[in-house]
Amino acid sequence: MTSSMAVSFDSDLMTRYGQSGPRYTSYPTAMQFNQRIESREYHLAAACSDGAVAKDPLAIYLHVPFCLSPCFYCGCNKIVTRRLDQADTYVRHLLDEIALRGLHFDRGRVVEQMHFGGGTPTFLPKKKLIEIIDRLDRMFQLTSAVDRDYSIEIDPRNIDDFGLRLLAGLGFNRISLGVQDFDDAVQRAVNRVQPLETVARVYDAARAIGFQSINFDLIYGLPLQTAAGFATTLDHVIQMRPDRLAVYGYAHMPHLFKAQRQLRSEELPDPATRLSLLQLSIDKLTAAGYVYIGMDHFALPTDSLARAKLDGTLHRSFQGYTTHANRDLVSLGVSAIGQVGRLYVQNHKTLGEYQAAIANGELPSQRGVSMNADDLIRKEVIHQIMCNGIVDIVQVEARCGIRFDEYFADELERLRTLEADGLVVVTGASILLTPTGRLLMRTVAMTFDAYLGPQRATKPMSRLI
Repeated sequence: MTSSMAVSFDSDLMTRYGQSGPRYTSYPTAMQFNQRIESREYHLAAACSDGAVAKDPLAIYLHVPFCLSPCFYCGCNKIVTRRLDQADTYVRHLLDEIALRGLHFDRGRVVEQMHFGGGTPTFLPKKKLIEIIDRLDRMFQLTSAVDRDYSIEIDPRNIDDFGLRLLAGLGFNRISLGVQDFDDAVQRAVNRVQPLETVARVYDAARAIGFQSINFDLIYGLPLQTAAGFATTLDHVIQMRPDRLAVYGYAHMPHLFKAQRQLRSEELPDPATRLSLLQLSIDKLTAAGYVYIGMDHFALPTDSLARAKLDGTLHRSFQGYTTHANRDLVSLGVSAIGQVGRLYVQNHKTLGEYQAAIANGELPSQRGVSMNADDLIRKEVIHQIMCNGIVDIVQVEARCGIRFDEYFADELERLRTLEADGLVVVTGASILLTPTGRLLMRTVAMTFDAYLGPQRATKPMSRLI
């Protein structure tokens, strides 16, 4: 691993700076989405974006909110149901939204990246998935190019070999499996029982079918987790060797997510145990040859994410880390978030509002924000922190037409605290995250977030990553 990709775990600094904060899949973040987005504004953004002018490729995110049963840790926008008629109604409206959105984009723009998230996208009957892909292909230009990035989230409990082959036939070349933890007691506590054998069966079948990339999602900080138990989970994962891994920290917010009230707070790991689980994950995965990409993501050196990290072409969007440059992102489905030019837009969060808007022939956009000049400058800096681990000051000045030391005088002053603690090295040419700082990149990025206020970036908070 090159020095620019190395990481170093410092327990004291992780405790001091492992605070809650934005994940910076966008800037401004969704917390600033406060204005209603009209169809006219969306159309203007779609017609005038840099991508539209250059006929650049598109990205698509499509949200399927349905699940057969609740996972108690989940904070996603979801609907737990076994009523397939509810899904039928949703798909009917979703197909209409695809048609409405498609009118705003030149069909010559190839869809280079696509992700189906949830919920559980494979909750939908196979016939409905086929209808969705068919409508997408008619309104947009899907591709069979080898370098496409078409991914879908899968519940390994509810997919068979035929279903996997169907997904491959529909063009998906990447899948993501929700694993979380293989410990039986933890699985029972969070209401997601799926034995190792179940995941291994799906994994092996996906490999045999030829999926280009397989991702596992893990979660640390769940009830009853221990270092020994999670180490066993990591050993199983490393043996299977998925191409990518996302190791998320569980966020316990029962006041926001009703399902989390089913968890016993006394069974949650204490801060010290939670921190040890994170360190264990980093140590084991990097020792096994995985490259730390950023935030909670790891990839094998042969994976395109690791190669993009190495050559400086990594990007971050609502779909997480990606190898594709900033693309206009077409968002489809309830609560889905997209970006077109300078405009961020989010659909209605409730099924009723979403379907009512489409029934009226309207785009189901509820809220969003249009980036101003300052947003664009700060977005560039935060992007470099989150993706490259270094801010190229000369490059930012050239791209944004500013004097960095003047424009960010207050931020550079606040960075002194982080520099003194060994998170960054600041020179006239760059702001470089140290191996310790790379695990706290969000803390560094928060320094440049104008919406947080000057105190959030350097004030240690009690909540761990």
